[in-house]
Amino acid sequence: MMRVRATAATAALLLAALTACGGGDDSDNSSKPSAAPTSEPAPGAEPTTAETDLKLGESARTTGDGGAGVLEITPDTIVFTKEGGSETAENGMFAVVTMKDKAMTAVAADEPAPISGGGWKWMAADGEMVDTQVGNAFNVTMDKYNNADPVQPGAYQWRSQVFDLTPAQAKGGTLIYIDGEEKAHRWEMPSTDSGPNVAEVEKQLEF
Repeated sequence: MMRVRATAATAALLLAALTACGGGDDSDNSSKPSAAPTSEPAPGAEPTTAETDLKLGESARTTGDGGAGVLEITPDTIVFTKEGGSETAENGMFAVVTMKDKAMTAVAADEPAPISGGGWKWMAADGEMVDTQVGNAFNVTMDKYNNADPVQPGAYQWRSQVFDLTPAQAKGGTLIYIDGEEKAHRWEMPSTDSGPNVAEVEKQLEF
């Protein structure tokens, strides 16, 4: 009789030990379903997009000199010529680019001066940079495209930039404008006369 009771007690102890060790499936984390992965971006995350060069005739919104105002700048015509405005290209070819500057905010805005590190540059196909002070470029002026005052709110101006290039540098390139926040805006330039005002620019360059 005592042997039966001992056997029953031993069995009870073994059952209690198994329960304490978590032998049941309910406590096994590996059997629980995991959360499904999500492809949604984190709150506030912005999509990443690659910048591409603009084309002649396309506009860029730029910060004005000293961070004041916004200029919408649209280079619209390019003319290549060996002579312009009684000047001869020292390096072989002038690239004359005209653009429309429009003030987009309630304050006047202007282009940064080259002395500040801003303004316009030409990047040749091999990467060489040329500014508007090289050769005889600075001496080429045109009445309609010679504006340089700050653009008043709601108004626009026609302007121009001239580069004195070698024949190799004039075979296409990239027009670069550095605005008042030192941000660079780029336009791919063709290697032949292009744009809606070619005839007018050529006439202005004759005198």
